Amino acid sequence: MPVWGIPYGKALLDFEQVFGRSAPTIFEIGFGMGETTATIAKNHPENNYIALEVHTPGVGSLLKDIDEQGIQNIRIIQHDAVEVLRDMIPLNSLDGVHVFFPDPWPKKKQQKRRLLQGPMVRALAEHLKPGGYLHSATDWEEYAQQMLEVYSAEPLLENTAAGFAPKPDYRPQTKFETRGLRLGHGVWDVVFRKR
Repeated sequence: MPVWGIPYGKALLDFEQVFGRSAPTIFEIGFGMGETTATIAKNHPENNYIALEVHTPGVGSLLKDIDEQGIQNIRIIQHDAVEVLRDMIPLNSLDGVHVFFPDPWPKKKQQKRRLLQGPMVRALAEHLKPGGYLHSATDWEEYAQQMLEVYSAEPLLENTAAGFAPKPDYRPQTKFETRGLRLGHGVWDVVFRKR
């Protein structure tokens, strides 16, 4: 973490200073165990990736991947996404945001805990550059429908597809996703751009 981590603080980041270069910067919320993040970053060395996760085992797993694979273009913040976005990420600064398989909170009474709701989507949109993208994926069809509705209701965003998007080439299929598909579960990608 001293090498690849960024401590949470109430000061806006200078991406060029953080990464030692000027490059498109992608913000990922909730990377889980980090395999997808590591794969994307390794396949796209032209981009910078700021990856957020609160759970220590996932952070440790991604740090291990970074070290073993010699990945240079990821920085990790182990903190709450709402606070990081508010306190550390400049407005109109991100080229993309990834939110892959967020906790679906499937029970009706839990759904208010879902990350991708109006205020968060507005905050993410405000931090994207014009033309920047917001990409989420889920294997819960009902959450996918909610994402589509909430993103469509945000005036700063426009859909890149007529409804759900085809899975972009840069997003690898996860082990979790492969298992779900084998069991007959669907996977839905939602990709919007900032106007």
